[in-house]
Amino acid sequence: MLELAESLLALLVVCLSALVLLSAWSQMAQRRQLPPGPTPLPILGNLLDLKTHDMLTSFKKLRDQYGPVFTVHLGPRRVVVLYGYKAIKEALVDHAEEFSSRGYLATVDDFVQGFGIAFANGERWKQLRRFTLSTLRNFGMGKRSIEERIQEESQFLLEEFRKTDGSPFDPTFFLSRSVSNVICSIVFGRRFDYEDKDFLSLLAKINENFVLMSNTWGQLYEMFPWIMRFLPGPHKKIFRNLDDIYDFVAERAKVNEASLDPDNPRDFIDCFLIQMKKESKNPLSEFHLKTMIMTVLNLFIAGTETVSSTLRFGFLILMKYPEVQEKVIREIDDVIGRDRVPAVEKRAQMPYTDAVIHEIQRFSDVIPTNLPHALTRTLQLRGYTLPKGTDVIPLLTSVLKDPECFSDPENFNPSHFLDEEGRFKKNDAFMPFSTGKRICAGESLARMELFVFLTSILQHFTLKSPDQPEDIDLTAAANGFANIPPAYHLCTVPR
Repeated sequence: MLELAESLLALLVVCLSALVLLSAWSQMAQRRQLPPGPTPLPILGNLLDLKTHDMLTSFKKLRDQYGPVFTVHLGPRRVVVLYGYKAIKEALVDHAEEFSSRGYLATVDDFVQGFGIAFANGERWKQLRRFTLSTLRNFGMGKRSIEERIQEESQFLLEEFRKTDGSPFDPTFFLSRSVSNVICSIVFGRRFDYEDKDFLSLLAKINENFVLMSNTWGQLYEMFPWIMRFLPGPHKKIFRNLDDIYDFVAERAKVNEASLDPDNPRDFIDCFLIQMKKESKNPLSEFHLKTMIMTVLNLFIAGTETVSSTLRFGFLILMKYPEVQEKVIREIDDVIGRDRVPAVEKRAQMPYTDAVIHEIQRFSDVIPTNLPHALTRTLQLRGYTLPKGTDVIPLLTSVLKDPECFSDPENFNPSHFLDEEGRFKKNDAFMPFSTGKRICAGESLARMELFVFLTSILQHFTLKSPDQPEDIDLTAAANGFANIPPAYHLCTVPR
């Protein structure tokens, strides 16, 4: 009996050893088919190869070593990184369908659970995107009606600037209030007073989350969410902030539902509630309360922080390069004048201003890593096998600062978008809104906001820094998920 037990034990050991060896061999074979990359450590992955406070530099070094398509392990999670215009175009444009799924973003996935438009997949994403684009168009996105809302909000912003009497101030929440009110007018059907404490609190939470997701704590959470979610630290604030924003949107939805007139929708929430009623008997419908709240939350956050961050970077850049600011002001005076409210139709007559705005977007690079993608099916890319479901990070910063596409990528230079005769010149590598099937749904709105807000401000004010131009530092305060503009003060001096 003892001999039989020993034999069974020996057989079990042999079988387990064989399984371990087979698993190791299978993983090695699979890794040979994947893009190259540093060898991961158990559990830690490539933590020792990455600087959590400066992931973008770490990725650049890996590109230099392994090429424009490489594999990296964020903790135990395997991710393929795409670097440079050619690699990202090949993936997101030439293989748009295969790269159309949303990948895993640990700092928000546990919260959104795939319900909002930005993080949904499959049929849910298709239904939500189709509905969202149609509804935004109906509320004037890309049309004159939404431009009038932006123009109106720009006048409120100008009045706030006048109240500063040319004294130094931090522009952060001046800009986020104005930009946010544009998307608020669409999704909530109203703008908020600049002194509304609840509104200001929400804007502070959105801003804080972008900072937290981009610093070391946020990057560690991306690598080790299964540990970090149980550990104390600043990263916990991300989820408390998201809960508060969720509660605000949910409360707005209740208010709308109580006073809903199906024949006269007032905003995006009303339209979603109407669609929910239409599809209430459809078991395959993706239109329900949680999906609506998460989609509105996605639009609210994205429509607030990205444009306001770009403007904050832009103001700092224009103060560092006063000669650029002067040329923009001259063009505004020549084309628009001092008395008319700036309109997007004038942009075609203002090539230098258009080039400066594009260059601000390129240089500020506010979402450098892009949102992650995932493969909808197994794909061969540049001789490598990318299995279905593989998370992919198409680094937008590597396109916006690709030396093959921009002659002076590390420096601010409006001539990147001007030809030899001073006419505006398009560049296919201009991808601040990403590209392919997951391109930002609010691109046309953001482009309109940047033009109207910037030209309206420079039409009436000169931007001055308390510091000398040569002392202004354009380095981001944090870079990871987002490039966070450094804190600074400016003076808006009436012209």
